Amino acid sequence: MNYSKEVSILASSDPKLAKIIEKIGECPLTNPVTETALVPEITKAIISQQISVKAAKTIYSRLEQLYPHGIEAHLLLNTPTETLHSLGISRPKITYLQDLAQKVIDGFPTVAELNTLTDAEIIQTLTQIKGVGTWTGQMFLIFRLHRLDVFPVDDLGIRKSIQKMDDLSEIPNKITLNEIGDKWKPYRSIACWYLWRSLDFKQE
Repeated sequence: MNYSKEVSILASSDPKLAKIIEKIGECPLTNPVTETALVPEITKAIISQQISVKAAKTIYSRLEQLYPHGIEAHLLLNTPTETLHSLGISRPKITYLQDLAQKVIDGFPTVAELNTLTDAEIIQTLTQIKGVGTWTGQMFLIFRLHRLDVFPVDDLGIRKSIQKMDDLSEIPNKITLNEIGDKWKPYRSIACWYLWRSLDFKQE
C-alpha cells in the first residue's frame, strides 16, 4: 500500500512535520499483516518490555531455536518454567507468556478476528492478557494491523521527538501532546512513524 496521499496531507497540515517527512522520505508501512499468528507477535512484545532492543532480539532468537517449527500456545504451556528462564526470560514474563498461551487455547480471537474490531476494542481485548498494556496494544495496531490513527502519548520516543521538533524546553505532557497531535488526524500513526525516525537525526 502506498501512503503518498496520506503523507502529503500530513505535510500540508504541519510545516515542522513536513521538514521531517522531506528528510526521511517514503513511509514503508505496507499492507495489514492479518495472516500472522497472535502468539509469536505478543510473545515478542512481552519479551521486549523494559529491555534493550538487542537483548530482546537475542532472547526471542533463542526461543525460535527452541521451537524451530514455530512458537505455539501448546508448546509454551508444555515447556518447563526453568527452560524458559534459562533463555533469559524473566519469571514474571514467563507467567505472562503462559497466560497468553492459555487464553489462545481457550479461544482468544485470532489476528484476523481482532482486525474486525475498533481500535479501542482491540486494545481492550489484548489487555486481558497478563503483561499486555495499552502501549503494546497500540504498537500492535500500528505495526501489525496498520491502523492509521493511533497516537501512543505514553511512548517516550514520541514525546522526545515532539519536544525536539517543536523546540520545547521540556518533554510535553499528555494534554499538550494531544493538542499537537490533533492536526495530524486521521493519520497520526504515520506521523508517529516519522517522529520515531526523526530521533535518528541530530538536532540542526
